[in-house]
Amino acid sequence: MLVVVSVVLALSAPSLRGFFASRQTDDAARTMLALIQWGQSQAAAQGRPCRLNVDPANGTYWLTVQRGGAYVDVESEMGRRFQLPEGATVTVRSDSVGDDAHPCVQFYPNRRSDVAVIEITGRQGEVFQVACPSATEPFRVIAPSEAL
Repeated sequence: MLVVVSVVLALSAPSLRGFFASRQTDDAARTMLALIQWGQSQAAAQGRPCRLNVDPANGTYWLTVQRGGAYVDVESEMGRRFQLPEGATVTVRSDSVGDDAHPCVQFYPNRRSDVAVIEITGRQGEVFQVACPSATEPFRVIAPSEAL
C-alpha cells in the first residue's frame, strides 16, 4: 500500500508544483489589487493623489503619496515594497511614469484613476492581469481562464 501511495505522489508532484506556482502568481495579483484599492481610498480620504509604482527589473511594487509637490513613500505597512514571487515578471501599460522613470498608476482624490493593465506572468507562463478599463471603473484581477 505504501508503494502505491509513493508512486501516486511521485506522478502527481510535477502538476502540484505547477499548481502551487500558479497560486503564487494569483496571490501576487490579488495582493496588488488590495494595495491598489487601499491607495485609491487613501487618495480620496487624504485629498491627495497616490501612485502604485512598479519596478519591473526587480519585480517590486509600492505606493507613494503626493506631498508638497513630490511623491513620497506611504508611512505605514502598506508603504513597504512588495516582491513578486520568484520567477515572475511584471509589465505595465499605463500613460503615467513615476519620478524615477518606473511605470506607475495614479489614483486621484475624485476616485478616478489611470486606465491601466498590469500583467503578472508566473514562472509557469500563466498570466494574471490587474486591469482598469476606464478611469471610472474599478480595478479587477483577470485570471488566465477569463482572458480573451
